[in-house]
Amino acid sequence: MWHATFLALAKNFMDINTIIPAMMIDAGGESIHVGVLTAILIGGGRLSQLVFAPLINNRSHKKTFLLSGINLRFITLGLVAFLFLFSPDLSTNVILISIFILITIFAFGGGFATISYTDILGKSILQNRRKKFFSLKQVISSLGLLISAFAVRRILRNSIYPDNYSILFFIATGLLALASLGFWKIKEVQTEQIQIAGLKDYYNKIKSEFKSNQRLAHYLFVINTQGIVLTLMPFLILYGKKQLGAGGAEIGNYLFLKVVGGVITGSIMYYFAREARYHYILYLTSAITILILGSILGLPGSLLFPFIFLIAGFINAFHKISIQGILLEVTNDKNRAIYTGLAGAGKILPAVFSLVGGWIVEQYGFKLFFLIFLGIMALSFYFIYRLNCQK
Repeated sequence: MWHATFLALAKNFMDINTIIPAMMIDAGGESIHVGVLTAILIGGGRLSQLVFAPLINNRSHKKTFLLSGINLRFITLGLVAFLFLFSPDLSTNVILISIFILITIFAFGGGFATISYTDILGKSILQNRRKKFFSLKQVISSLGLLISAFAVRRILRNSIYPDNYSILFFIATGLLALASLGFWKIKEVQTEQIQIAGLKDYYNKIKSEFKSNQRLAHYLFVINTQGIVLTLMPFLILYGKKQLGAGGAEIGNYLFLKVVGGVITGSIMYYFAREARYHYILYLTSAITILILGSILGLPGSLLFPFIFLIAGFINAFHKISIQGILLEVTNDKNRAIYTGLAGAGKILPAVFSLVGGWIVEQYGFKLFFLIFLGIMALSFYFIYRLNCQK
C-alpha cells in the first residue's frame, strides 16, 4: 500500500496515457511517433517479460529483481527531466530519439519488475482477500492520483514547454523513488518453484501449461482483444490536440477527469467486492468502451468530449482490476512467474495495434481507426465468454 500510494502520486506526472503522448507531440512528434511510443509503453515492456521470466522464475526470492527494475525506472525518469531541461540547446531529432531510447528503457524496467511484483503479491495476499485488496488498492491509488492531478493541471497551466515537462518528470522521479522504499520492508515468503533448465525447457513448460490449463489460451485472447483499451487514451489525446486544438490546460482537465473516473470505480469495486465477478466486470468494460467509440463517431467535436476521459477512467480501472485478479486466479505459487512472463509477452495485439493505429490515423484519419477499434472490442465478448471466470 505504501508503494501504491506514492506510485499513484507519481503516475500523473509521467502518465503514459496523457502526459507522455502530449510530450511527444509538443516535442515535434506526429501521429506515427505517438503510435510507436504507445506500442513501446504498452507492449515493449511486456514482450521483454518472456525473456526475463526464465531468469527470475528459478529464484525463490525475487525482491532484488523487483528493486532493480524499479530503480532503473526512476533513474530513467530523471534523465527525461534533464533532457527537457537542456532541450533548448538540442535539435528536434535529438530530442525525439532520446525520448524513444529513455522510454524504451523505462518500459523494459517495468517489464522486469512486474514479474517479481506479481509473484510476491500472489504469495503475500490470501486468496479470499485478493478482490478486497485490489479494490482498496484502487481506491487509495485513485485518491493519490486525484491529489496529484491538481498539481499536474496547475503545472501545465502555469508553465510552458519545455519547462513544464522538466518539472513534471523531476517530481515523478522523486515520488517513484519514495514508492520503492515500501518494497525494502517486504519479508518475502519462500515457495517452491517450477525449475527451468534453459530456454528449450522454458518453452516446453509453456507448451505443457497450455495443454493442462485450457483457460490460459482464453485469458491471452481476452488481454489481446479487450487489452487494447489501454491504448485508447493516447489516441484520444492525439484526437483532442489534432481535431479540437487542445492545449496544456485541456490536457490537465482530461487527466483530472480520467482520475476521477478511477476514484469512482475503485470505490464501487471496494464496496461490492464480495458480490462482483471478474467475468461481468470484463463484459461491462467492453460494453462501455463500445459506447465511448460510438459517441465519438456519432458526435465528432462534441462539447462532451472531455467527459469521455471520465468514462475512460472507468474502463481502465475495471480492466486492470479484473485482469490482475484473473491472472492470480489461474496461477499458483509455483507457476506464477512463468504465467506473468507469458501473459506480458502474449499481449501482442495492443502493441501492434498502437503501431498500426498511428499509421492509420496519419493516412486515413480517426474514423477508420475508431471503427477498427470498435470491431476488436466487439470480438472480446466471445473470448470473455470462453474464459468463464466466475470468481
